[in-house]
Amino acid sequence: MAAQPWRGDERVLDLGCGRGMVLLDVARHLPRGRAVGVDIWSSKDQSGNAMAAALANAEAEGVAARVELHTADMRRLPFADASFDAVVSNVAIHNIATREGRAQAIDEAWRVLRLGGVLLLADINKTEDYVARLATHGVTATRRSLGWRMWWGGPWVPTRVVEVRKPAAVRVIGRAELAPLGLSR
Repeated sequence: MAAQPWRGDERVLDLGCGRGMVLLDVARHLPRGRAVGVDIWSSKDQSGNAMAAALANAEAEGVAARVELHTADMRRLPFADASFDAVVSNVAIHNIATREGRAQAIDEAWRVLRLGGVLLLADINKTEDYVARLATHGVTATRRSLGWRMWWGGPWVPTRVVEVRKPAAVRVIGRAELAPLGLSR
């Protein structure tokens, strides 16, 4: 997360934070901000996955005062619209069993992201679906490999990151611009 240019006062959400690897790295870059993690705390996908483990890790890393944890399903986030400067997720969304469920998680991430905020979703599969779902929100996300260090057993299971910034403003198209297209308001 060091590559992300942080101001230090952001509010960042980590979807499926687990024991806190990404969450705590983000918290280190937010001396005046807040790193918020959500998880359902299932040990099926990650051994030792528990809120207590994430809290203990936050204490050990010296960032507990900047970390907030919630038990929540990423398909139904308990946060207001536009409440985060950034939303991140690392190898978590693919654990949702259905395409519809994963789409709900992407929609929720988009909903809680502020205008101008960045969405960073790293995962081992389904990332092309994430890009397609984000397109339904009128944005073009980039998708790239994180390289050989993030392979899961070999090049056939690479981790890719989907990145997109929520537009800071919506441009209103006027009648004069619509007329040449044969459209009206």
